[in-house]
Amino acid sequence: RRKVRKLMNDELDLIDSLVDLSHAKVVELGCGAARLARDLLHRFPHSEVVGIDPDERQLAHNRTEPQDRLTFLSGGADAIPFGDASFDGAMMLKSLHHVPVDMMERALAEIARVLRPDGWLYVSEPVYAGRLNDLVRLFNDERVVRDEAQRALDRAIASGHWSQSAEKRFDVPVSFDSFADFEKRMIRTTFADHDVDDAHLARIRDAYASQAGITGSLELTRPMHVRLLRIARAGG
Repeated sequence: RRKVRKLMNDELDLIDSLVDLSHAKVVELGCGAARLARDLLHRFPHSEVVGIDPDERQLAHNRTEPQDRLTFLSGGADAIPFGDASFDGAMMLKSLHHVPVDMMERALAEIARVLRPDGWLYVSEPVYAGRLNDLVRLFNDERVVRDEAQRALDRAIASGHWSQSAEKRFDVPVSFDSFADFEKRMIRTTFADHDVDDAHLARIRDAYASQAGITGSLELTRPMHVRLLRIARAGG
């Protein structure tokens, strides 16, 4: 029988249960809209977050809403523009699988470089399963890159540079008001061109309609897999 996963409405609660965020300096890699980073700073007013993302359009939008102790920089996880031991922790929220596969190892090495001794890396990755995934894979099939993200973490741990201190699985609720809402948020993103023509879009719309209720709204969940890594201590 299928095991029912916990429903997680606020992932910040989970992060807070795993690491000390009260006075943390954190880098979020692939920060996107940085919603969780903003919530983190509201909850922990003595912390600081640097959000790094290669999407200049998203960063420009982020900067229209400045917030104390939150800084946005352009870049990727493979070349973090900070010195050694600059941060207490790092977050990658649905972003490790967006790093080119041949750069994942370098990205994890860069993260290790900018973390302080016993620093932590919180990686939250979507699982390739579920009804939402059934829709998304029609225009953005991420099976390979999601598998590669997990393999990259496995190799990092096997190398002895990282240790895994926690692993969690849960579901996140995701809702769409209509297919237009789904199209805007999932297909017409600023960070990717999914090359969806009219005929392809019609097929996706039909698949959406087969799941949606009479109102066109859709309530789904996204299964997530979290791994918390720490810099391995010298000597084990």
